[in-house]
Amino acid sequence: MSSLEFTLFDTPVGRCGIVWGHRGVAGVQLPERSIGATQARLQRRYPDARETAPPAHIRDVIEGIEGLLRGEARDFSTVTLDLDGVTPFQQRVYAVARTIPAGATLSYGEIATRLGDRSAARDVGEAMGQNPCPIIVPCHRVLAAGGKVGGFSAAGGVTTKLRLLEIEGAQVGEAPTLFERLPLHARPGRR
Repeated sequence: MSSLEFTLFDTPVGRCGIVWGHRGVAGVQLPERSIGATQARLQRRYPDARETAPPAHIRDVIEGIEGLLRGEARDFSTVTLDLDGVTPFQQRVYAVARTIPAGATLSYGEIATRLGDRSAARDVGEAMGQNPCPIIVPCHRVLAAGGKVGGFSAAGGVTTKLRLLEIEGAQVGEAPTLFERLPLHARPGRR
C-alpha cells in the first residue's frame, strides 16, 4: 500500500474522515458516536496514515461529501480510488455500485446479475459491508431483495442508511397506498 494521509472534516451528519495516497482515495470514514471514536476507527483501519491538510483534489472530494450530506446532488464517479488490498470481485462490485445515481437504488441481486452471476447476491452484500469508501462507493444505495433495506456497516446501521437515502430523495420499498397514508381511524371500514 502506498504512503497514506488523512484528515477529518465536519459535515451536516457529523465529523467524517478521508484517507488518500498518491493513487487516490483509499478510505472514507463516516461519523461514529463521537469525534474521538471516528478518528480511532479510521486510525485502526489505516494505522500508518498520517494526519495532514488535504491537497486541492481531496478538498474537492470533501466538499462533494459535505454537499451530498446537505442534500445537494453530487457525482463521485470521477473520483480516483486506491483500492489496494481490495479483491478483484469487490472492485467489480464497487464499479457497478458507483454507477447508481443519487436517488436511485439497486439490489444485491441486481448487481450480481450485472456482474454475470445472479447467485452471487450474498457475495455482493459482503462486499458492500467491507466497502472502504462509503459515499464515493454508494453502498447505501444497495438494497436487499424486494426493496428491503438490508444491512449497513456504518455507525447507526440501517438508520444511517435510511437517512442517506432520504437525503438523496430515494424511495425505499414500495410506495405507500392511499389508505396507508391515512390515519388508522380514517381508513375505509373504520368508525
